[in-house]
Amino acid sequence: MSAAAHPREALFRGEKSFPALPACEHFAGSEARMKKAIELQNRLGAAFDLTCDCEDGAQPGREKEHAEMVARLLGGTANRQGRAGVRIHGTSHPCWKQDVEIVVGGAGAALAYVTVPKVRSAREASQVLEAVQHAAARHNITRPIPLHMLIETHGALREVNEIAALPGLETLDFGLMDFVSAHHGAIPAAAMRSPLQFEHRLLARAKARIVAAALAHALVPAHNVTLDLKDPQVAFSDARRARLEFGFLRMWSIHPIQIEPILRAMKPDGSEVRQAADILLAAHAAGWGPVQHAGELHDRASYRHYWNLLEQARANGVDLPEDVKRAFFEPERSER
Repeated sequence: MSAAAHPREALFRGEKSFPALPACEHFAGSEARMKKAIELQNRLGAAFDLTCDCEDGAQPGREKEHAEMVARLLGGTANRQGRAGVRIHGTSHPCWKQDVEIVVGGAGAALAYVTVPKVRSAREASQVLEAVQHAAARHNITRPIPLHMLIETHGALREVNEIAALPGLETLDFGLMDFVSAHHGAIPAAAMRSPLQFEHRLLARAKARIVAAALAHALVPAHNVTLDLKDPQVAFSDARRARLEFGFLRMWSIHPIQIEPILRAMKPDGSEVRQAADILLAAHAAGWGPVQHAGELHDRASYRHYWNLLEQARANGVDLPEDVKRAFFEPERSER
C-alpha cells in the first residue's frame, strides 16, 4: 500500500462510512425558538444540529399548520447551514404521514434528516423509511434523507439490532422519559435524571444495547436530554458520563444553554488529538505498516481507532494540528 493512501482508503476500504455529525442535537418546538436556534446555528457555523419538533411542538388539531411552518423555515433562506431536521409524529399518530409529506415536500433537499419517535418494531421503522423515500422521489429530491430512529419503547429495544440494520439510518437515539414511562411505575421518576439514569439496571441495559447496536451498524448513538434547564454543568456532567461510560457520541439539547456544555463534554481533548495525529502521520509515512510510538506498537487496528477520533474531533470543531490537516484534510488532495 502506498504511503500516500488516505486513511479512509487504507483502513476502511469497502466498509460503510461512519457519519461525521455534530455532537449536539438541539430540539426546538415553537416557531420563535426555531428561528432563534437557526440564528445561533448560523453564528456558530453549524456547530450543532437543529431538530424542529412536530411531535411535541404542534398543538392538537393544528398539526398541519405546524408542519407547514417547519417546512417554510427549513426551506427558507435563513437555513444556511443545511443541518436542520424534523421530528415527526410517531406511527401510532394519524398525522405522521402528513408530517412526512409536508416537510419533505416543503423543505426539499434542505431537510437534513427525519427523527422518528416511538417505533415499536423494525417493521414500523421500515414503513417510515419507505414513506420518506417515496415522498422524496415524488418531489424530485435525489439526495438521500437519513433517518434518526428513537428507541424508547419495549418493542424497539427488543428489535434494536434489526432496526439498526435498516438502510438509510444515521443515528439511534435513546428516549429516556418515554422509556421510563413505559415501565408502569416500576422505574422511579428519579431515574429521569442523574445519577439514577446511569445506574438503574434497566436503563443502563437499554443504553448499552442501543450504543452497541448503533456502533455495530456504523450509526451514531445519541443520548437523551438533561431536564435541568438552569445549570449548564448538569448537562456537561451528563454528556461526559454518557460519552465515557456508555460510548454515546451525541446528545440532545432542549435549551440553548445546554449546547456548549454538551459539545465540550463530547469532544476529544487536545492531548488525545495530538497523540492520534502523531500515530497516524507515522503510519502514513510507513505505508500503514506497524510503527512504534512512545514505546508502544501500533498497527491497523489502533490506526482505525485514532482515525475515528480525528474525524469526530473535526466534526465537532476541534482545531486539528496543521500537519494533520495538510496530510489528510486538504480539499485538493487527489487521494480523496
